[in-house]
Amino acid sequence: MGLEKIEIWVHDHILKNATIRHGIYGAYQRVLWLVAPKIKVEGNVKKLTPDDGFEYFFGYYDKCPFNSDQTKLLALKVNSTTKVADSTEEAKIVVIESGHCKEVASTHSWNVQQSCMLQWLDDDNILFNDYRENKYISVILNLNSGEEKIIDFPVYTVSSDKSYALSLDFSRLHRLRPGYGYANMEEETKSEKCPNKTCIWKVDLQTGKVSPLLNYADFAKFEPRKEMEGAEHKVNHLMISPNGKRFMVLHRWFQGETKYTRLVTCNVDGTDMYNLSDDDFVSHCCWKNNQEIVSYLNKKDGGKGYYIMKDKTHDYKKIWDELVMDGHPSFNGKQYVTDTYPNRTRIQSVYVMDGDKVIRIARMFSPFKYGGDVRCDLHPRWSRDGKSVIVDASFDGKRGVYQIEV
Repeated sequence: MGLEKIEIWVHDHILKNATIRHGIYGAYQRVLWLVAPKIKVEGNVKKLTPDDGFEYFFGYYDKCPFNSDQTKLLALKVNSTTKVADSTEEAKIVVIESGHCKEVASTHSWNVQQSCMLQWLDDDNILFNDYRENKYISVILNLNSGEEKIIDFPVYTVSSDKSYALSLDFSRLHRLRPGYGYANMEEETKSEKCPNKTCIWKVDLQTGKVSPLLNYADFAKFEPRKEMEGAEHKVNHLMISPNGKRFMVLHRWFQGETKYTRLVTCNVDGTDMYNLSDDDFVSHCCWKNNQEIVSYLNKKDGGKGYYIMKDKTHDYKKIWDELVMDGHPSFNGKQYVTDTYPNRTRIQSVYVMDGDKVIRIARMFSPFKYGGDVRCDLHPRWSRDGKSVIVDASFDGKRGVYQIEV
C-alpha cells in the first residue's frame, strides 16, 4: 500500500473527529513541509487576475469563467478569503479583458468554494446570486445595458440551454457545510433533523417561476437505511445532465461524527429517483454524457477511487488506478481534468486524463492559511476551446485565477 493510500485509510478509520483530524494532519503537514523540497508552482501556468492586493477567484469546477471566444474572464474580487468560509461582506464582480479589470456588479452572498454561482448565460448576460430586501435572489445582468433581471430565488446549477436552474437551501448548507452556503439568513430548519420541507426547487429563468421538487423527507423515505434513523439530512452538489432531462444530487446524513453519502439521480420534475451509488462515500462528480457519470467514490468491492457509472443501472468500472486522492473531475468531450487536495507537503496537482493515460500538467503550493473550511481548491475547468485549464490557486499568497496550457 502506497503512502497516500495509508494516509487515506488513517483519515477514514482513525481520525474520524474533524477537529482532531485537522489538528493532527495539519501538524503532520508542517513537519514534512520543513524537510521537503520547496515547490511554489510547476507547469505552464499564467496568471489572469491582477496583482493589486485583492483576492480573486471564480468558483466551482462545473462552470467556465471565459465567454465564448475567451476574450473575457469573470471573477469575484474580495478583500479576504481566509476569515470566514461564507461571507456577507461586499464582493465585486469583475470582467477582465485585455488586462483591464472592470467592476460590473457586487454581491453580499458568496462563499469560498462556489462564490456566488457566478457564470455566463451568453456573451451579453451573466448570472449570480445576491441578498437583497431580506431574501436570497439571483440576478441576470446584461453587461452592455447594465439592465438587471431579478429572480426571487437563488440558483445552484443551470441547464445547458440556460432555460432553467435547480436550487437548494443555502442556509442549511451554511450550518452543515461551511464554504458552500450563505450566511445572510438564519436557517429555518435548524431544529429539524429531517424536515418535511422542500430541499430542491426548479427555477424557470425565463418566467421566474419557482417550483418545489423534493423534500428532505422524500430522500429519507427513498430506499431507507438503518443509519438514517434519527440522523440529520442535507442535500448538495446538484448537476444537470447535458440534455437537461435528469440531475444528480448527493444525499448526506449524519449520525454524530459519522457522515454517509449516496449519489441519487432523478428526472428534472422530481420523478424516477435512482440510487446510483450507496457505499457510504461519494464525493465530486461530473456527467460524461446523458447516461454516464464519473465520480470519486467508494465501492465495497473496489475501495476509494474514480469510477464511471451508467445511470439507472448497477454498472460501474474503476478507472485511473494511480489517482488515489479525491479531486474535482470534468470532461470536455475528449479529455478529463481533475486535481488533488494538498498532499503531505501542501502540494496540489492538476491531471489530464486521455483514455487510460494520466498526465500531470501542474503542481502548486497551498499556503497553510488556506486550510480547513477556507481552503483554496483548484477546481480545474476546461477552457472553451479545450486547450487549457483554468484554476483558482493561492501559491502567491493570495487567491488568483490562473490558466494552465495543456
